[in-house]
Amino acid sequence: MNLLVHKAIGCLSGAAVGDSLGGSTEGYSPDQIKDRFGGYVMGIEGPFNVDWKNARPVSPFHKGDGHVTDDTLMTEALIHIYEKYESHLDAYKFAEGIIPELIENPRWIPELERDSLLVHRIFHAEKWLVIKLHHGHVDPREAGVGNIVNCGAAMYMSPVGIVNAGNPAGAYKEAIEIAGAHQSSFGREAAGVFAAAVATAMSPGATEADVIEVARNLANDGTKAAIIAVTEAAKGVGNWKDAIPILRQAVSPFDSVGDVYRQPSLDSKRPSRTKAIEELPIALGFLAVAQGAFEDGILGAINYGRDSDSIATMFGSMSGALNGREVIPPKWIETIEQASRINLTKNGKSLAAIAAKIAKSDLEEYQRHTITINQLLGE
Repeated sequence: MNLLVHKAIGCLSGAAVGDSLGGSTEGYSPDQIKDRFGGYVMGIEGPFNVDWKNARPVSPFHKGDGHVTDDTLMTEALIHIYEKYESHLDAYKFAEGIIPELIENPRWIPELERDSLLVHRIFHAEKWLVIKLHHGHVDPREAGVGNIVNCGAAMYMSPVGIVNAGNPAGAYKEAIEIAGAHQSSFGREAAGVFAAAVATAMSPGATEADVIEVARNLANDGTKAAIIAVTEAAKGVGNWKDAIPILRQAVSPFDSVGDVYRQPSLDSKRPSRTKAIEELPIALGFLAVAQGAFEDGILGAINYGRDSDSIATMFGSMSGALNGREVIPPKWIETIEQASRINLTKNGKSLAAIAAKIAKSDLEEYQRHTITINQLLGE
């Protein structure tokens, strides 16, 4: 197994594990999590609401028990689009590929415990893709405008980082292009920065410090300010338990949702030059606190609460790409792959093969361009 395959499998495995573990605690505060589970969550747990089928009639999902959420399902959908084209994606290719994934191809939906269409699981911000692209026939480059601004596009951008392994600037541009069909403002910006962070983590010999530096340098506006504030606050924090309130305080000025997650403020999720999604800065904060170590960072992310599954997905992607699948407890992977009927190794190998093909094409294009420039310069 070459390093590209090793890192791709680690990235996707880390993302799915973080997503599944964080699903149990999503939407709740750290205190609520400890009250419900009798302390910190230290691994795979059942749903926060045991009577999950009746607890929330609008979204009766079986979170926990090894079930991945829409973060991983959308990641798989993006992998399938790369498998279709075997090339870099633009907004048009993404739009053409995502609609069948959402409304035409039945698949196993773990949280529903049945085969269904992905559109029946995703959140309203992701259903926007169907409304605008399929029904509204909006230009894919602009379709994200008007959607609520959240982490919906960023949460599944790890494949963009993998196919642009070692090229964070390229990953940023490709993710920004794709995410334009889904998100705008700081939601779109986060998608680009997250893809760049994964591309950096995919580089040989990369460290968590490298990932954080690239994220800080490439980000713009409120996203940049939030990442800097959180990663600065993370310095000197000794463990993930102590980090939870410190990181939350650091990101709070940039988070439009507000302190009570299920009671968002009036300015929540509206376009802004000064705000940021909460999930990416916090994931980078735990990456700093844990010094890239998988278990410590994941435990911090899932016990942070709020949008814990997406925070843990992003952290897991970066830590998994840095360290490989072997740093993830095997029991977690085994349970999640069985409960969610997902083959993370297969997905990683497939995407790594596509990444290699894309890289070869990029190199050939660069060589052709170099020859043209030399001719123009008379060299």
